[in-house]
Amino acid sequence: MNALPEGGSPIDAAFVRRWLDAATTAVDREAAALTQLDSPIGDADHGTNMRRGFVAARTAVEQEPPDTPGGVLVAVGRQLISTVGGASGPLYGTLLRRAGKALGDEPAVTTAQLADALRAGVEGVGQLGGAAPGDKTMLDALIPAVDALAKALDAGSGTADALAAAATAAGEGAEATTPMRARKGRASYLGERSIGHQDPGATSSALLVTAFADTAREVGA
Repeated sequence: MNALPEGGSPIDAAFVRRWLDAATTAVDREAAALTQLDSPIGDADHGTNMRRGFVAARTAVEQEPPDTPGGVLVAVGRQLISTVGGASGPLYGTLLRRAGKALGDEPAVTTAQLADALRAGVEGVGQLGGAAPGDKTMLDALIPAVDALAKALDAGSGTADALAAAATAAGEGAEATTPMRARKGRASYLGERSIGHQDPGATSSALLVTAFADTAREVGA
């Protein structure tokens, strides 16, 4: 990849399609574990729903591949909204559609631009779900991830290292939901009984962030 003037290595549509492949593989691999996490505090279908959504998204992108990174994210978000059941479809769809729209029609963007776009997507999730950090939701993985990504880029880290820092923060954020009491979503109905269970949405969110880090490492970004 040729370097852009600022903000890390360029990220084009091919990069985001590779991320989609990595994310779909990860969701498929962890689908049973995600559903197991969802069983005591949700509808016991998070892994199944996420797998269906990402497989559909990958198929749609393969059939009509967008030629911009923003276009790929918008296409994935659109498919997740239409194929993932429950609240997860609109939430993940909002995350990726907002991020894609923030990137616009540029054929390639910097990692700094991706970071800003992901933050816009995360803010959209918070607005849609009415959740905040500490509510035991996907935001508890996503907010630390975008914060870590921005901090690493500000410190001069390259794309792969910055996304690796985001993945680490997302994973730690997901694990940190275990002792929390759920305040949003179906899990909130359980009250104190939601304590002691890792949030499945935060866990799947960490998978998606990790897929970005893995993709960057694979392409040498």
